[in-house]
Amino acid sequence: MTYLHSMQSEIHGIRALSPARWRSLDGIVGVHWDAEGQAGASGYYLSPDPRIMLFFTDVSDQIKVADRAADLSRRDRGLCRAVYVPAGVPMWTRFTKPHRFSHLDLHLHQDRLMRFLSPAIGSSSARTALRKPIELPDPGPIAALASLVVDELSPEARHPAFAENLVGSIVTGMLAMTVETEETVAKTGRLTQAQMNRLTAHFSMNGEQRMTVSDMADLVGLSESWFATVFRETTGKTPLQWQLSRRIEAARELLDDEALSIAEIAAQFGFSDQAHFTKVFRQFTGDTPAAWRKRSDRL
Repeated sequence: MTYLHSMQSEIHGIRALSPARWRSLDGIVGVHWDAEGQAGASGYYLSPDPRIMLFFTDVSDQIKVADRAADLSRRDRGLCRAVYVPAGVPMWTRFTKPHRFSHLDLHLHQDRLMRFLSPAIGSSSARTALRKPIELPDPGPIAALASLVVDELSPEARHPAFAENLVGSIVTGMLAMTVETEETVAKTGRLTQAQMNRLTAHFSMNGEQRMTVSDMADLVGLSESWFATVFRETTGKTPLQWQLSRRIEAARELLDDEALSIAEIAAQFGFSDQAHFTKVFRQFTGDTPAAWRKRSDRL
């Protein structure tokens, strides 16, 4: 299949450090970039075709992403190392600090995606999978496959079928796995360990800052109402109770550092003031932060 991708983009403060390496395959265009962004740099991206972005190092602290321009700096989130963007879904990014990064873009014709996925999960499930964004903080073995694809973006590369099979493994590893996970949730009424790991990693990478239930549901590919039900069944807590317990646990560790005031710790974890932090901390631990710090000093 002869295929050339189309991408609408607008970037400010981001530059390539060397010419992009790219290769056109059967229904696939692979592009590898080495680039850097300044603090405050921004980007807007929109493609009529599905695409996969794979970063070779963690960029979640330096690059933030949002689904709407209005959410940048307010409700944006750390950019994950592996991202699937459905056709026609826009993306906005911003840099919190200067950063050099390397990533692989895979632009895919929808028919090619269907050919990858349908044998594994069926045509109906494949069409559903193509419409759902995916963000993976830890891509696991997919990162190794991405490195192999980059090696094939050169004139000396092997037969195109080799690179195409590597891309097929990436596609099924990301999209088919998500469908199988949803089926497991439907059967058991509980989140899988992979979904809990994704939530935990994303929450930690964003400084334990509060996430909406909608954001949490999107992260694991479930509807908000269904997510809230299975989350409570899995953890025994509502999503917001779980978040609060994790924030208190992280704050409890910082109380050992006496260089930080209790007010500073409260602000770091998004509490409105020290009084609010103290009230919630006591609910979870039975102590005030000050009493906890004094007791820890005696141990």
